[in-house]
Amino acid sequence: MFTYILRRIFIFIPVLIGITIINFFIINLAPGSPIDMYLDPNATAESIEAEEEALGLNDPLYVQYFRWLGLILQGDLGYSMSSFEPVSQLIGERIMPTVTLGITSIVVALIIAIPMGVISAVKQNSKFDYFVTGFSFLGISIPNFFLGLALIYIFAVNLNLLPTGGMTTLGGDAGLWVRTLHIILPTIVLATAIAGRKVRYVRASMLDVLNQDYLRTARAKGVHEFWVTNKHALRNALIPIITIVGLEIPLLFGGAIITEQIFQWPGIGQLTLQSILSRDYPTIMAINLIAAVVVLFCNLLTDILYSIADPRIKYN
Repeated sequence: MFTYILRRIFIFIPVLIGITIINFFIINLAPGSPIDMYLDPNATAESIEAEEEALGLNDPLYVQYFRWLGLILQGDLGYSMSSFEPVSQLIGERIMPTVTLGITSIVVALIIAIPMGVISAVKQNSKFDYFVTGFSFLGISIPNFFLGLALIYIFAVNLNLLPTGGMTTLGGDAGLWVRTLHIILPTIVLATAIAGRKVRYVRASMLDVLNQDYLRTARAKGVHEFWVTNKHALRNALIPIITIVGLEIPLLFGGAIITEQIFQWPGIGQLTLQSILSRDYPTIMAINLIAAVVVLFCNLLTDILYSIADPRIKYN
């Protein structure tokens, strides 16, 4: 296992280099220039040229790339072209709200999806199974922005039970209870989409396992159905579920962009949208690079969890 992990880490290096090349050139080949967003519209061609020269935007793309890569290798993500703050500082301020929202959403989604998927498989073609199928389609189909606005209208505007957005109350208490109230609505939005996708995978995995010979043998030996389902069947059904959950974590970056914008959640998603609108290339590239590292790490973590869920799996 240790050798396998080391080999995977070494593979990450060329993959990351390839990602940095694609990331840099695609961003810089986009129409327009970052300085278009903050220069005076009446600026002369000479002043624009001077500004581009000062920022190094007149250099060939490959020169800009190696300069940027050299800074990355030194741990320097550069400076934002819109706020002129260090990109590492901007991301550092936003990463924990996104991680908090993401982990909470995944945990809530799994608490909903796994029991529903297991019961739906055990009670196949029952009314509960049809209800789970309907919930799954609804969770997959309903857009995040629509569900978010609907929840704000119902629970914040009409019922006045929950705040409309933000992570804390402006000018008020920033304690745990206040943060909990603020995270409820965005968590519901993200967890609904995740649970809608996961419940179908759990159901399908359980159906594949429930009719296996070793489960019939366990039942014939008098093992209680609860243990047959939740110990023997569920553990073997976890392999594909772990794969899907591992791939879900990076997807939260995409889903969080809309959700964080609707609820004004001060996370990476909101920073990404602001950076795109302001053509803040250093920030966008840094966020893309972090997302790539998260994807690679989640893939490695998924492989490790395979062997924990099923000790029969060996890595060569």
